[in-house]
Amino acid sequence: MITENSTVNSVAQLAQLLGSQLSQHSWRVALAESCTGGLVCASLTEIAGSSAWFERGYITYSNQAKSECLGVSAELIGSFGAVSEEVAKAMVEGALKNSASNLAIAITGIAGPTGGSPDKPVGTVCFGWAFTQLTNNLHSPALVKVNTQYFAGDRAAVRTQACAFALQGALALIHPTFTAEIPKRNDG
Repeated sequence: MITENSTVNSVAQLAQLLGSQLSQHSWRVALAESCTGGLVCASLTEIAGSSAWFERGYITYSNQAKSECLGVSAELIGSFGAVSEEVAKAMVEGALKNSASNLAIAITGIAGPTGGSPDKPVGTVCFGWAFTQLTNNLHSPALVKVNTQYFAGDRAAVRTQACAFALQGALALIHPTFTAEIPKRNDG
């Protein structure tokens, strides 16, 4: 079992590894965070020298911010809900499109303690990752992955687990020996 301190250390280690990979390839990263409210950005910019590979972060907590900053359509949010793989995909694509980045990460979820429903309980978090080796090239299609996880614990635990999972997924996308693929869906 992972304790809160080991999870935090894990986040720091994952952030360091991601930063190292980005730096090594001269790639840049952009974030689109909702329920984590900038925790992933903070974990990455905590690293000295991150300005060489950290491009920008969007904290799009409201649906309006998701639409205005990332181009997520109100119709998409209305159809699937802000916490959905469809919205996470649109968020990550918007972050990649609107930045000079090779890698983008998006997170949208329900950290609690309220806001859950039977279909989307507290702890539901949807992720998106997008990667392209060529920045600012709309003709170069990005590799896009999405995933939904169901995390247990209080608000802080859900947010910390989401931060770690977002970094793990990014590493799985860009670092071939980190893991073979994005971790599988966790159905609780």
